[in-house]
Amino acid sequence: MDVDAALQSQIRNIETTYGKPLDHWFAVIDASGLTKHNQVVAMLKSDHGLAHGAAHRVSLLARQRDHADPAAPSDPADALYAGPKARLRPLHDALLGEIRALGAFDIAPKKGYLSLRRRKQFAMVQPSTTSRIDLGLILPTTTPAAGRLESAARFNPLFTHRVRITAATDLDGELRGWLATAYALAG
Repeated sequence: MDVDAALQSQIRNIETTYGKPLDHWFAVIDASGLTKHNQVVAMLKSDHGLAHGAAHRVSLLARQRDHADPAAPSDPADALYAGPKARLRPLHDALLGEIRALGAFDIAPKKGYLSLRRRKQFAMVQPSTTSRIDLGLILPTTTPAAGRLESAARFNPLFTHRVRITAATDLDGELRGWLATAYALAG
């Protein structure tokens, strides 16, 4: 599933779960007079019972309708893999394919990486060099860091573990197991 298809699926899920079309939520946001993303998210969660991911997406979509920039990339990964890191894009796409096989999740672009979330963040994907993607994972603290599964303490303290990915052969059963554990814990 590509990013656009995943976004459309998330929108359908929001509309089905909360029984209202996006235009309704846009009207709610407009009527609130709130303009800051975090305030809109908090209002949608507290006043209307939306889950964090749904409120976040609705707020972003409301902002995008007013501030649409036709030059902006439609895929948040495009900016990460511009220039010398472009050769990593096929590896990134293969990694995201493995993660999408686990089920639905949100992608939140950050400066230099993509944050992957369900109810909570479970992973991040970062092209760290021109030849390596770092995958940060949130696993149980009892999971030993050994071999390819390193401690993330010096990499990014928001994550418990890191895996360095340099080739498609790194996307193996062992990696899928770690991803599945992190994904399940964030659910």
